[in-house]
Amino acid sequence: MKTTVHALLFDVFGTVVNWRGSLIASLESFGEKNGLKADWPALVDAWRAEAYGPLMDEIRERTLPWTPLDDLHRVALEELLPQYGLVGLTKAEVDWIHRLWHRLDPWPDAVPGLTRLKQGYSISALSNGNVAMLVNMARHGGLPWDMVFGADLFNHYKPDAECYLGACTLLGLEPERVMLCAAHNNDLQAASELGLRTAFIQRPLEKGPKGPIEQPADGWDLVASDLQDLADQLGMKTTTHEDEP
Repeated sequence: MKTTVHALLFDVFGTVVNWRGSLIASLESFGEKNGLKADWPALVDAWRAEAYGPLMDEIRERTLPWTPLDDLHRVALEELLPQYGLVGLTKAEVDWIHRLWHRLDPWPDAVPGLTRLKQGYSISALSNGNVAMLVNMARHGGLPWDMVFGADLFNHYKPDAECYLGACTLLGLEPERVMLCAAHNNDLQAASELGLRTAFIQRPLEKGPKGPIEQPADGWDLVASDLQDLADQLGMKTTTHEDEP
């Protein structure tokens, strides 16, 4: 594998960062601090579903003009807040909630796993997030990307072919020399159909401890329990304190 694959692309939401758990924890803390009560998990799930559902579909179908994910999140949030009894918030408070997507926490294995993988491959984010969001998220969580490919570089959202092929072109590599690593079968399927290699990363807690678990479909090049396991399968040595300068 290492002789043919030169670059790894990573889906971010769910694969590298715990978007749902991070948002719920931050909103629960916000509610406690401000004396607000709401069904925070339901709000988070609805927020994600609205932005990634009808709004993004309309952009893919070109019934809406290109709009970055930050703006889709804002539209969805302002529609959902009153539905969950959150009225009378200041603009600064709504802005703070909106920007939570820039401060998502990585899964515990993400930073050490990516650091190991970077020994042998270029590692890049390939996300439906916009570049500013991904850069801020990387700084917040210490994600050691070589490059972030946001959807706003291509004016397309995954699984549109322009995202995967655009990233390969900018890396100067043919698709078969690039591997997409993701926790979602539809993402990997779109990449595979374009000639990219594929690695399914298992994230059983993405939708919460009681949520549905996405199982890997057949046909992926690799299936890994997390990013440390992916590094093991790709032959990357384990980083120890002795390796550090």
